[in-house]
Amino acid sequence: MRKVLTVCLGNYCRSPFAALVLAHRGAAELEVRSAGLIGKWEGEPANESMIVAARRLGLDLTAHRARQLTLEMLDWADSVLAMDASVLDVLRQIADDDVQPKLTLYLGDSDVPDPMGKDQDAFNACAVLIEAGTALHIR
Repeated sequence: MRKVLTVCLGNYCRSPFAALVLAHRGAAELEVRSAGLIGKWEGEPANESMIVAARRLGLDLTAHRARQLTLEMLDWADSVLAMDASVLDVLRQIADDDVQPKLTLYLGDSDVPDPMGKDQDAFNACAVLIEAGTALHIR
């Protein structure tokens, strides 16, 4: 079973939903976790607008609780999927040589836009984009 870690800034919107949808779609082949670079929302549920966006796609994000990234999480993962280039840059700065080859963008060559501070439509669009991106990670 492949171990996948999704990472965004706060583990509050994008990476929790990415982990949820990857786990849902690739349950037989993936073990998925998520984390954020900062601990601002540590222990908190996902953003309510992302919970609503997930529900619209038939997924339940209410059990999520935010976690801050640790070096142990990076070591655990076979693949570390950053939600955007700025997150990937930070991961490249903190990761050791063994972890570097595991690091990539979730969408391969483009960012998943951060919907924070935007309206529900932005969260819905973000969720649809993340769901479509699962095809890149499930064999």
